[in-house]
Amino acid sequence: MVSWPAVEIPAASPRRSTPGPLSPLLLSFYRRPAEVVAPDLLGRYLVRQAGGASASRSAIGRHGAGSTPTAEADDHEPLILRVVEVEAYLGAPDRASHAWGGRRTARNASLYLAGGHAYVYFIYGMHWCLNAVTGEVDAGGAVLLRAGEPVAGEERMRRNRGLPAVPRPGDIAGGPGKLCQALAVDRAFDGLRLDRGPLRLTAGEPVAPGQVAAGPRIGVAYAGEAAAWPLRFAIAGNLHVSRPRLATPR
Repeated sequence: MVSWPAVEIPAASPRRSTPGPLSPLLLSFYRRPAEVVAPDLLGRYLVRQAGGASASRSAIGRHGAGSTPTAEADDHEPLILRVVEVEAYLGAPDRASHAWGGRRTARNASLYLAGGHAYVYFIYGMHWCLNAVTGEVDAGGAVLLRAGEPVAGEERMRRNRGLPAVPRPGDIAGGPGKLCQALAVDRAFDGLRLDRGPLRLTAGEPVAPGQVAAGPRIGVAYAGEAAAWPLRFAIAGNLHVSRPRLATPR
């Protein structure tokens, strides 16, 4: 039987000494257990590249880290979300994981790549979900990116979602399906590296351990005792976190 007490966030994670917000996370960042990587992903930027690398940098310069741009965004501007909610899935020992018991299919092949790749799958016949693979090759661990807060490209993300001109907080990317729709992420991104290319996770804005709330994952009641493991992490009080929100920092 596996039990999961409160997970400690390491004092220092594998990253560059003075990274800018758009510096890609190193592959070594992901080569750790999913339950360690997950809270460390909070505050990072998820960048869906539309133009060249310079486009992302200019977007941050115009809008400022953490700010929300206006409708000036066009189809050449990168789409950037700040990760505000995640869930860890631990591989073979975790009944809620697609790798439970070492299961391998064509659908979950990317889940067994080395940490730092994307694992994208389709659920309920309507939604794509994006995960960051963790650990070494064949570990089967991953972190589901559940929600993001718009940083740049909000107007185009709103259009991708088919939302009204003034959406409420959380409407754009407050859930794993919403997040993928906002960024136009689908199966074509499955297996791609997350440190380069059209979809990247970058240094973003640090989140202090005291800002992190934790609780059981959503929608895994079938997973027996694993359903109660506190492997859902969110930035406490952030309005872009999906419901039901985790309000109390751990």
